[in-house]
Amino acid sequence: MTPRKKLEGLVAATITPMTPDGQQKTEPRSGGEFFPQRLRPPCPPNAERGKRELGVAPNPFSPAQFSRQINLPVIRQYVDYLVNEQNVKNVFVNGTTGEGLSLSIQERKQLAEEWMCQGKDKLDHVIIHVGALNLPECQELARHAAVIGAGGIAVIAPFFFKPTNKDELVAFLQKIASEAPEVPFYYYHIPPLTGVKIRVEELLDGIKAQIPNFQGVKFSDTDLLDLAQCINKNETGEFEFLYGVDEQLLGALAVGANGAVGSTYNYLGRQTNLMLQAFAKPDLALAQKYQFLTGEFLNFVIKLGFGVAQTKAVMTFVSGIPMGPPRLPLVDASRQKQSHD
Repeated sequence: MTPRKKLEGLVAATITPMTPDGQQKTEPRSGGEFFPQRLRPPCPPNAERGKRELGVAPNPFSPAQFSRQINLPVIRQYVDYLVNEQNVKNVFVNGTTGEGLSLSIQERKQLAEEWMCQGKDKLDHVIIHVGALNLPECQELARHAAVIGAGGIAVIAPFFFKPTNKDELVAFLQKIASEAPEVPFYYYHIPPLTGVKIRVEELLDGIKAQIPNFQGVKFSDTDLLDLAQCINKNETGEFEFLYGVDEQLLGALAVGANGAVGSTYNYLGRQTNLMLQAFAKPDLALAQKYQFLTGEFLNFVIKLGFGVAQTKAVMTFVSGIPMGPPRLPLVDASRQKQSHD
């Protein structure tokens, strides 16, 4: 079977809902029906901050032309696809999947503005990643996100000159969060890429006193012990924990994660919503079936490389929206395949 035929079969399997006995069935596609109360999309922006729940949020790709310049006109179609085809109404813009750190400051601002513009009255929340390797750029992007009305901002730890302890990291985050004091602030924890392995459980101690708008963590690590200890400490429920390792989402939900942000939700968002619904019923057996389907899909994509180039190609194939090539030093999937043949 060719890779294309295999991908077609996996897509068909993952987009069709199942009954508890594993049979595929047809489900209504209204977004609200797939969110039990504790996993529904967040409240409107003027609602009480501590009450909101994010549910599923894709980390969108940054569409590019073949010249590798960003392709802003595609964003309108992208928003409609996510809302209508994938049942998701929240996005995490300019993150890892979006190649945020490979884009210029101006490009990141343009993308943030376009997602806000095209998502008006369609998306519930647009969270914008404003992390960079230097503090002034982070602060500039945070101020810009506040001006355009972002639903939240997130910051990755700097990873060239790295913070070596909690105090150094919090000092860096505080300087950024204070530039947008009314905007919910998330720490983007992704130690496999940053090499910053400061435990989130430690980071949370006293965080509200130093960062009053601290909202939670995008937790993109496989250390479920750290995640579980964070959630155990979060007795009042004031923080959100958005899990970012898609193939382990069900395990994260079991220890208390209340949202998910990841690349696969661009094309598996609807199916993931159904998994969340099954988990909250609770129907663990059905939730496992959805997680296993996601795992089978990802296992195939991992064999292709599972980098931004490969997942951009998958998104183009599944959605029909041209994602274009990644930004150098990454190369597009077809060229990378040729170089290995």
